[in-house]
Amino acid sequence: MDLYIVRHGETWANAEHRYLGSLDPSLTERGREQAQELRASLPHELDTLVVSPRLRAMETASILNEKLKLPAQTMDCFRERDVGVFEGLTQADARERYPQLWSRNITRQWGVGPTGGESIADVVKRVRGGLVDLESRYPSKRVLLVAHGFVAKTIRALARNDFSDFYNWQLSNGSMLALESLVLPTSDLKTLQASLPPGD
Repeated sequence: MDLYIVRHGETWANAEHRYLGSLDPSLTERGREQAQELRASLPHELDTLVVSPRLRAMETASILNEKLKLPAQTMDCFRERDVGVFEGLTQADARERYPQLWSRNITRQWGVGPTGGESIADVVKRVRGGLVDLESRYPSKRVLLVAHGFVAKTIRALARNDFSDFYNWQLSNGSMLALESLVLPTSDLKTLQASLPPGD
């Protein structure tokens, strides 16, 4: 499977550097422009379109699909990470309102997340499950996935079987990551966890 992962265009929360997660804003004008710019450089002969259920991803996919006219499939497993009580906050807000959580560097812990949110392990499990599903459905196809920043970095780390640069690598809004001839390694979660830099 050839997988092309697009991060949705900019939203107001991205522009203000806020945790976004399960919040569901639409694209800004800049976000729509990013999607239109990316549309011109998409790979040829794509076979199917997979989309996160979040509005920002669906709006981005709609712009990308205006000429492609691909069959689209919404998959909840590729939604953005839910960061619980941090959602909608800047890092400064989160540090001020939840100093104990912040002092634990809670968004970078493998097995626990912010109160009411997901851990890294939670996201890795559901995203890996989604990739296994895609591999089984489209083993020799070219798949366009429109999703989110944390999802993109998770897929990249899974494909590389290496989380060592997980905190530093980021896909920008309206950008694409190409993973051609993707075959997922079979490492267990403990092996993947071992490659993740310490969260504190």
